[in-house]
Amino acid sequence: MSSRNAKTRLGQFGKKLRMLRDQHGITMVQLADLLGYSTHSYISEIEAGKKMPTVEFVLAVSKMFDVSIDSLMKDELELPRAKRARLPRKQR
Repeated sequence: MSSRNAKTRLGQFGKKLRMLRDQHGITMVQLADLLGYSTHSYISEIEAGKKMPTVEFVLAVSKMFDVSIDSLMKDELELPRAKRARLPRKQR
């Protein structure tokens, strides 16, 4: 895969992640917290297409938003209509 194709895929994944967050009313800070990250900078860089998400990150996003890994990683931007996210409950 060429460098240009890789950047396009990264950008598409980032746009999809942003779309999912927006559909569920979740901020970057909230998503970072739910996924166990101490800051939202990693998510910000993924959404901007600057970083490639790890396999673990893609799996966690797939589970959280109930979206197939295939639809997250394909070049097409369209996602099936999102179902309600499976957000873990915080323990008090």
